[in-house]
Amino acid sequence: MATANYPDTMNAILVEEFGTPEVLKMKKAATPTPEPGQAVIKIRGFGINHAEMHMRRGEWAESMPIIGIECVGLVVDCPGKEFAIGTPVAALMGGLGRTINGSYAEYTSVPVGNVARLGESEEDLKKLALSWGQIAAIPETYATAWTVLFRNLEIKAGQRLLIRGATSSFGQAAVNLAVQEGAVVTATTRSADRFEGLKSLGAKEVLIEGPGLSDRLDGHPKFDAVLELVGNSTLLDSLKVVRRGGRLCLAGFLGGLAPIADFNPLLQMASGVHFSFFGSFVFGLPEFPLSDVPLKDILVMVAEKKFKAEPARVWKFEEGDVREAHKVMEGSAAGGKMVVIVP
Repeated sequence: MATANYPDTMNAILVEEFGTPEVLKMKKAATPTPEPGQAVIKIRGFGINHAEMHMRRGEWAESMPIIGIECVGLVVDCPGKEFAIGTPVAALMGGLGRTINGSYAEYTSVPVGNVARLGESEEDLKKLALSWGQIAAIPETYATAWTVLFRNLEIKAGQRLLIRGATSSFGQAAVNLAVQEGAVVTATTRSADRFEGLKSLGAKEVLIEGPGLSDRLDGHPKFDAVLELVGNSTLLDSLKVVRRGGRLCLAGFLGGLAPIADFNPLLQMASGVHFSFFGSFVFGLPEFPLSDVPLKDILVMVAEKKFKAEPARVWKFEEGDVREAHKVMEGSAAGGKMVVIVP
């Protein structure tokens, strides 16, 4: 077996004070060393996520100087030998960016329960003919989308699914997976310019997202399931369009983090509708093992072009590029998943 070999210091994007994208600064930092139960990963790419925007602003409950909640790369050290050195992996959550330094760096150390094997060696990935940028677009987005669709919502072929906020990277992943399963998808977006893009992913119907969607759907058959990604601001409206025995899962907050004012379940909850929440921060807990998610199978589907999962934008691991990526994200101009490639 190969032995660990990596430098003592690394380049990292640090947040030393909260604020605008300009607070993101490239600096030298100590390379992490693993404790038992962890794996050190040489990062080859990472996704850009809204959670990191909130961390950068100081709006998250907790965050570390090196933010970033997901990455893909190669294992370079693993004291418990759960992963051999050189194993290609994806890692997400497990405190990344929140309680342990995250993925905006050349290396990170992650609890092994939050690491998923993508093959036995880098050669396995080469056989799929996928770049690190393509692979980096998958982990957190597709792991979360798969879980909410097939665990929380229990989607099956032929069921009618509404996805609110479908042009987000999460929303597009959910459309891809749901259509692949055979669900009939209705998607919402704030811009009519995005209709054709969502239809090209397989959405049967696309609607303008906005207040009072349930009123505009009056007379429309109710849905078997609703994936709510806009968040608290539209949650009560979404509950009105789910059939009796149907399911709604709240899994995104594109409309902001403000709570629902004066929420009264007695008056505002729909009778007979199953309502749940899912946050990807639970991945790695005993009840939510990352191994439950078929990430390798999803990569194969991407390689076989079963659906479109290309990153919307690919950035370099440079201070200016990462800052610009955050500006694009704040302006809701990404158009899908953005990733950073680390050399």
